[in-house]
Amino acid sequence: MMAQYLEIKGRHPDALLFYRMGDFYELFFDDARQAAAALDIALTKRGKHLGEDIAMCGVPQHSSESYLNQLIRKGFRVAVCEQMEDPAEARKRGAKSVVKRDVVRLVTPGTLTEDGLLDARSHNYLAAFAELRGEGAVAWIDVSTGDLSVAACPRAGLGPMLARLSPAEVIAAEAPEDDAALREQIEETGAVLTPLARSAFDSEGAAKRLQDLYAVKSLDAFGAFTRTQLSALGAVIAYVEITQRGRLPMVKPPRLEAPGGAMRIDAATRRNLEITRDMQGGKEASLLRAVDRTVTAAGARLLETRLAAPSTDRALIAARHDAVQALAEDRRLAEDLSDALRAAPEMERALTRLALDRGGPRDLAALRGALARAEDLAALLSGDLPPVLREAARAMEGHDELAATLEDALVAEPPLLLRDGGVIAPGVDEELDDARRLRDEGRGIIAKMQADYAAEAGISALKVKHNNVLGYFIEVSAAHAKKMMEPPLSERFIHRQTLANAVRFTTVDLSDLEARILNAGARAQGIEERIFAQLREQVLSRAVTLSDCARAMAEVDVACSGAALAAQEGWSRPEITPDRAFQITGGRHPVVEQALRRAGDGPFVANDADLSADGEEARPCWLLTGPNMAGKSTFLRQNALIALLAQAGLFVPADSARIGVVDQLFSRVGAADDLARGRSTFMVEMVETAAILNQAGPGALVILDEIGRGTATYDGLSIAWATLEHLHDVNRCRTLFATHYHELTALADRLSGLKNATMSVREWEGEVIFLHEVRPGAADRSYGVQVARLAGLPDAVVGRAREVLDALEAGEREGGRKPKALIDDLPLFAAAPPPPPAPAVAAPAESATLARLAQCAPDDLSPREALELLYELRAAAKAECGAAN
Repeated sequence: MMAQYLEIKGRHPDALLFYRMGDFYELFFDDARQAAAALDIALTKRGKHLGEDIAMCGVPQHSSESYLNQLIRKGFRVAVCEQMEDPAEARKRGAKSVVKRDVVRLVTPGTLTEDGLLDARSHNYLAAFAELRGEGAVAWIDVSTGDLSVAACPRAGLGPMLARLSPAEVIAAEAPEDDAALREQIEETGAVLTPLARSAFDSEGAAKRLQDLYAVKSLDAFGAFTRTQLSALGAVIAYVEITQRGRLPMVKPPRLEAPGGAMRIDAATRRNLEITRDMQGGKEASLLRAVDRTVTAAGARLLETRLAAPSTDRALIAARHDAVQALAEDRRLAEDLSDALRAAPEMERALTRLALDRGGPRDLAALRGALARAEDLAALLSGDLPPVLREAARAMEGHDELAATLEDALVAEPPLLLRDGGVIAPGVDEELDDARRLRDEGRGIIAKMQADYAAEAGISALKVKHNNVLGYFIEVSAAHAKKMMEPPLSERFIHRQTLANAVRFTTVDLSDLEARILNAGARAQGIEERIFAQLREQVLSRAVTLSDCARAMAEVDVACSGAALAAQEGWSRPEITPDRAFQITGGRHPVVEQALRRAGDGPFVANDADLSADGEEARPCWLLTGPNMAGKSTFLRQNALIALLAQAGLFVPADSARIGVVDQLFSRVGAADDLARGRSTFMVEMVETAAILNQAGPGALVILDEIGRGTATYDGLSIAWATLEHLHDVNRCRTLFATHYHELTALADRLSGLKNATMSVREWEGEVIFLHEVRPGAADRSYGVQVARLAGLPDAVVGRAREVLDALEAGEREGGRKPKALIDDLPLFAAAPPPPPAPAVAAPAESATLARLAQCAPDDLSPREALELLYELRAAAKAECGAAN
């Protein structure tokens, strides 16, 4: 057995080998040591190899998914090695014969299909990057759903593309470790980098592989793919074939993404805007969580895809808006659709598991339930509706026959595993019903047969018995045996054994029944497996239309979600224009607004923005000043998110919005360092700013906050000044630029497209009040000291800061005194002087009054005596005070 293990392990040196032994998966040697540490399970030993103990650990087969999940999340690959024959078959070859085993699957982060290993509401992408003669392409597939796409992607654009997809695994031509820049780009996204033989990236072989997959002679019907795109597609399919050991999921035809078909958003912008993940890496404070009202997992995945890659196709965006508007106006229809969708099980991933021969009875049951709901949805969508909803209705029709077959064939609540039995409903197969009756009612059948035999022989004492040697037999006493051995009974009953006090017989019927009873359980299992296979084939024969149906249901779910969001939050339909308009009236930040409502902190203050870049009066650049905590960052982000939501096909948190298509979205908001790569906060800021200035085109929307704050004042001011000029004169894109450098407001006089705006602030009795309103003009100051006091700085520090600020401002008013003179006067960097020592106090003279008071015993005084003592002490005190004065 160990020889077999070592041979199989030798074929998969880079994976942990889950070696099936009965009801357990066992791991040995270094695999066992690594798995035991990763899973926190016991490490034992079994036998020796080359004179050393063999390390060993194991996990139960029935709960292996949870262990696989832990290993995959920790970056391991797992080769699942199954028993390929029944141990009884192996024993036929000899007592020491080893059961045949082989790897049936490689489990990697990008090829998961089990529900227990996947987030139901997110895609799990496997991506491949191919590069031929300087041209790049990325192909990506969700193995659990079969969605396959490809896009041109030069190496410079790989980072933003991977940030958008968030793949679990990226494959590249072998030896990518020699390409440090590529490895860094991939690992920045958190994906696992997997090398693949260069032969898998051959474009000619890739074309042949795809033609075989789709059984076509040409790929022209799917799109005009370049050689680089074919290379990436072929590598993805090759890797899936390798990991699934030749079995492939129902891979949908590849979708070629047109250049510029989606809004380009780089990794830094995604992180700053918290589109699908918040700063902590979760979804709780993300835009996705704020807008997601979907009721199905497929709908949630589709919504996440659209938020991650908003469309730039005006016609497509308008069609999606039409669907949302129709359901927002007909809330009864939208609620009925949502109720039907809520009861619909997952279809796409069930189809994939069935295609990989990894599906079970509940996957068929899921399809049955989903098709029933699809029929209900199609009936609800029978009216005069927008094209998106009409097309969805058509895709959900025509599945009645398959739905009826599954409804008739399956029990209401099938078991998880086919081997558990009880999957096929009674009445479907007569042979199956007979086998189950024999299996479950064998004793009753034998009892009836015994009664029939007793009546036929006229021997009431006749019994039908069983033992392990003879099986079933008829037994009568020796006195009755002579009758059984004479005609006509001897022709019916066959003698088997004679004992001292009894004689045993059998019949042809009894022998046949015995064989059928003994094999009934296995026969029933075999029949169920045969019928299950037939149902699976019927399903897979219609996989394409079923996949379209699943997609249509997700489309309806997203439209219902958008309608519910618009109705609940009071959002409006945006107008997507062919120019470079950007007019927002009453815009709000969707995440912050909901957070304020949950906290009961009052309504969100809405603001307008007009960054329209066309026309003589256009002011596409706004310079925003104002103090911290006044809402500058929120205002910047909300306008970016409004554009993103509009092009994702949703309504927006604004009273109205006119937006020309944004083809690039850039955000540089917030401070962060990257110490792992030796980058300070300022360096990270400059790298991200450089990316914006080098890439932003006229159709871009750029939001920048506090450029230059991480260095000396004049350096920072100079960088911010030059950056704003470059955005205005060279990039010529729609821009929101927030700063504390008030000197920049002077640029509005010479840059025709620049407008000053500020956050409204009021002071009341020494308190600063943030109104969170954006108004034209420039801020008069930054109110930094007031914010510092609100943050809880000690009063001494706040007071000292006011002194320094007053001195600096006075110096400016007096003609701009040099900083050195101001430092000498303050001194600016000296610690606050310690408080003066308290004056010395002379020891008080001895007091006769206090002495008299100390002598008295209050408990012994009567009321009259106490009053007299009080007058006495009063007089003595007056006398002492007079002497002191």
